[in-house]
Amino acid sequence: MFKKWANVFMILALVFAVCSPTSYAAAKSVKVKITLVSAELIENNSVGNEWAIGANVNGKELEEGSSVTMNMKPSGTLKLEALAEEQDKIPDYGSTSTNVKLSSFTKSTNKTLTVVVTENRGRYSGNTATWEFKFKITKK
Repeated sequence: MFKKWANVFMILALVFAVCSPTSYAAAKSVKVKITLVSAELIENNSVGNEWAIGANVNGKELEEGSSVTMNMKPSGTLKLEALAEEQDKIPDYGSTSTNVKLSSFTKSTNKTLTVVVTENRGRYSGNTATWEFKFKITKK
C-alpha cells in the first residue's frame, strides 16, 4: 500500500514540477525596428511658415527617415508620439500619441499620427494646420 501511495506521490510531484510557472522558459525578446517614414504638412490654413517637428517612440527621438531598434517582450507596447510647433513670438503647438501592442500584428504594421495645430492669436485665430507622421514598425 505504501509503495502505491509513493508512486502516486512521485507522479504528482513530477506533474507539478513540469507544469509549474518557474519551469517555463523565459519569454524570448523580440527585436522591433521603428522608422519615422515621413512627417508631412498636409494642410496649413494661415497658421505659420516656420515649423519645428518631433517624434519619439518609448522616449527615444526619431528624425524623419531615421529608425530605432529595440529589444522588447512579445507582449510589450510601443508608445508613439508626434508634435508640431509653429515658430513665432507666441508659438502654436499640437501633439498626439498612441500605444501599439506588439501582439496586435505579426510581421509589420504602419501607423499614422495626425497632429492638429490651432492658431491662438491674431486675425487668423482659430485656423488650423494638420501634420501627418507615418511610422513603420517591423518585428525581426
